[in-house]
Amino acid sequence: MRRADAGRAAQSRRRWIFAGLAAALMLGLLALALPVLAAGGWSVWEVLILLCLLLNLPWMGLAAATGLAGLAIRLRNATQPAEPDAPVALCTAVAVCVRSETMEEVLPPLGRLMDGLVPHGDRFLLAILSDTSDPAHAAAEEAAVAAFTEGRPAGSVLYRRRAENTGYKAGNVMDFLDRHAGDFELMVLLDADSEMAPDAVLRLVRAMQAEPRLAILQHPIAGRPARAAFGRLFNLGHRAGARSWTLGQGWWQGDEGPFWGHNAILRIAPFRQHCRLDPLPDGSTILSHDHVEAARLHGAGWVVRVLPDTREDAGGSLESAPPHLLAFLARDRRWAAGNMQYRHLLRDRTLGPLGRFQMFQALLHYLLAPAWFALLPLAALNAALDAEGTPRGALIALLLLGYSALHLPRLGGHLASLLQAAPGERLAYFRAALSETLFLILFESITAAHNTLIVLSHALGLPHGGWPAQQRAERRVEWFEAARLLWPHTALGLGILALLLASQSGFAILVGIPAVAGLVLAIPFCVLTADPGRGREWH
Repeated sequence: MRRADAGRAAQSRRRWIFAGLAAALMLGLLALALPVLAAGGWSVWEVLILLCLLLNLPWMGLAAATGLAGLAIRLRNATQPAEPDAPVALCTAVAVCVRSETMEEVLPPLGRLMDGLVPHGDRFLLAILSDTSDPAHAAAEEAAVAAFTEGRPAGSVLYRRRAENTGYKAGNVMDFLDRHAGDFELMVLLDADSEMAPDAVLRLVRAMQAEPRLAILQHPIAGRPARAAFGRLFNLGHRAGARSWTLGQGWWQGDEGPFWGHNAILRIAPFRQHCRLDPLPDGSTILSHDHVEAARLHGAGWVVRVLPDTREDAGGSLESAPPHLLAFLARDRRWAAGNMQYRHLLRDRTLGPLGRFQMFQALLHYLLAPAWFALLPLAALNAALDAEGTPRGALIALLLLGYSALHLPRLGGHLASLLQAAPGERLAYFRAALSETLFLILFESITAAHNTLIVLSHALGLPHGGWPAQQRAERRVEWFEAARLLWPHTALGLGILALLLASQSGFAILVGIPAVAGLVLAIPFCVLTADPGRGREWH
């Protein structure tokens, strides 16, 4: 009991330290912004810019503090923690959820995983949980699984298809746990694009055996290799940022960590008891289930944690990045629909307070998009109509420090990788990181505009597209297809560019071009980065 009390006290101290660091970073940015905006008197545009900045400062402080904590941990301890090497004693179902997937891509990684687990006998079962509704696709799926099962030990593969995908993925998983998982204590949950090495799965199982109060252990995830520039650069930035973010977040969240819905291991009994998701008060089904399930377990006193792992391939735990910009934007629209639902759950006292805070963060990621994107047209309006007296040096410092704060997990990840790389590899990594940064500058203005349009469509009650299957295959995007979906982003960019040109200020144009370039070039950016044959041209 004393050890548990000491652990809780230490965790409380870490959270107060983290909160103080985030607040200090927020106040520092605000102290820099006020004299920049106030110089020459306050225009209406500058007041609106300040209001938008105030709304976004908490997220910027949180990101910067998390990045600093993660960077400090990576630089202090570059080696991996010792892994338990106990015999596998608990029976584990490896469950993968599929829905209208290309099984020729889904099954080979599962085959490699299960082949690597053969030495552990009947401790592992592969369960393929299908929600495919189209009869022709379902027939092809069943035939592919039947061919995959041939030659494997009897009873080592279970294939189950539901007639209706009630409750979406969360309903699929709970249906399996209720009907087919009676002999199993643990479940490794995978998505159709997941790939896990046998060692990664064994690492999770042994950690669960060693800690009976651990309900979910989330493995870090890296992107699978991609040919097109979009996937390659997206993966590079994600690896850099995710490693720092995961370590920093784990330092202050501790045993009330997040769950990302896949590439994780669950303890079946508490998950089945606490994670049944009833319809929301408006009668709709919960779409983004993972944060809710983690919060339910927090509230019930169970431990949810992310496994610390900073290896390049996240210790053999991979997923596919969106193959092109249109697939990313479609996925973001889908995620936004799920995250927006969290507003119904923020007062639910059966959920742990930190779990509710995680849902609040996920909700703000989209709700703050209009206030974030509005900074760009407001700055352009201010430059065109009333920018007298703005101190240029302080403005550039504010822009650079604000960008660094927001992206500190990713920038810190790049810095740590540079410092820890072999001397002969540092130049190549620096060039790749520079390409990724230029890619992100173009990409980020597009996503900011897109998320703003998503929030406005939800506010107006427009259809959000439901919960469609994800696009995973790399392919070329045609110019007409890109133009049909990205013309609003291009139009916004051209309008903002016109305001910058109207300012007749070379300084304003020079400062604004990096932010507006992604919008103006959204269509060619989408087409060129999607081409699998041109992926290496961006490095």
